[in-house]
Amino acid sequence: MKSFEALENSLGGLDVASTAALIAAAADVALILDRDGVIQDIAFGSEDLSNEGYAKWRGQSWAETVTVESREKVEQMLQEAALKSPPKSRHVNHPSSRGADVPILYSAVQVGKDGRVVAVGRDLRAIAALQQRLVDAQQSMERDYWRLRQVETRYRFLFQMASEAVLVIDATSLRVVEANPAAGQLFGDASRRIVGQIFPTGLDDESSQAVQALLSRVRVTGRADEVHAKLTGGGEMSVSASLFRQENSALFLVRFSTAQPDPATVAPQAKARLLGQVVETAPDGMVITDFDGRILVANAAFLDLAQLGTEEQARGESLERWLGRPGVDLSVMISNLRQYGSVRLFATSLRGEYGSTSAVEISAGAVPKSEPPCFGFTIRNIGGRLSSVATTPQRQQRTAEQMAELVGRVPLKELVRESTDLIERMCIESALELTHDNRASAAEMLGLSRQSLYVKLRRYGLGDLSDADDK
Repeated sequence: MKSFEALENSLGGLDVASTAALIAAAADVALILDRDGVIQDIAFGSEDLSNEGYAKWRGQSWAETVTVESREKVEQMLQEAALKSPPKSRHVNHPSSRGADVPILYSAVQVGKDGRVVAVGRDLRAIAALQQRLVDAQQSMERDYWRLRQVETRYRFLFQMASEAVLVIDATSLRVVEANPAAGQLFGDASRRIVGQIFPTGLDDESSQAVQALLSRVRVTGRADEVHAKLTGGGEMSVSASLFRQENSALFLVRFSTAQPDPATVAPQAKARLLGQVVETAPDGMVITDFDGRILVANAAFLDLAQLGTEEQARGESLERWLGRPGVDLSVMISNLRQYGSVRLFATSLRGEYGSTSAVEISAGAVPKSEPPCFGFTIRNIGGRLSSVATTPQRQQRTAEQMAELVGRVPLKELVRESTDLIERMCIESALELTHDNRASAAEMLGLSRQSLYVKLRRYGLGDLSDADDK
């Protein structure tokens, strides 16, 4: 602390009022204390502090106007003022009726011979608000930084672990900026040695021109179809590229993947292998038999329908063993296959080894020129489809087509009963239609009494009937 050098000349003529105005103007709050630290007078240079109600402090101890943790600082400032030590500024908090404490930076100086102390304070709320905003901004930046670091770590891990070769290339200089380990293996060099080289590299002349044209299209349009390229060390790859920006530079992301073979050039053995995989994983049962109907191959879906554990249990057995109408279904299908070459949507049932029965549709095709000649059967479980049609909360009659499909799977007595009900219902509906819903005429046409007709109408749920109709 450095004091004025010519006090008599500069401040000697000040009176009490001028001194008070000077102190009030120099601080946001000024306290006049006696030797015991009791506030004798108070002045505010800030209206915000005056609006806090602090004018009521007069007559209170200074230590009682501050928060608990600030009282020790107040006592230290009073002791230093009594010893006339150089004043030290201390941060003191006053409680506020508005919620947050009010921070004030105080300095205390003893004046006069009676031990009076003048404490001048500066309001720190604006500085505290700026500090809090700075802390919040710093924490937000740190959170964003760590989030970006985590994202970068994840994507760098994917970049390094990718099985396909990936290069990041500067769009202006075409120098390789980054390369993953798969790229190092592809070009027969460590990935770190590829970095810095001019791209394209490791390709034959024709492929290099194709890749350069690819990059030119991507630079203009942002995307382009992949091209096929041949490596100088042998091998063919598919090359695709995309453009992205990082800061003020543009970069290419170039990916090398194994070229997909043209389906027309796939070897017959590969086709057979693919078809075999499709057959094995198909959700419908698939069976290949010889021309006598004995099973050569069966997939897992058929084994589930037939309740078999392994394919060996089915191989060599006649497919007729599991069909719903023994001696009929397989003979009919084989006869049609030999005559027409295919069968579509043949409805029957399939019995499992442990008694379960499933409604199925069978489509089949003949392959007479294979070695050996064979039939292929596709067996689809339609039990859920039938149940949604034939089973409802209220019993419904079956259509004629459904009745025909159920021959051999439902007892004859039940089929006859349902056929009779179906015919009776159709006759009643026709009579009502011909008589324009005149029930007396319809009963006469059908040779029934009106009461009998109403009973049948109720049975089949036809027309709007009331209790009075039965009388």
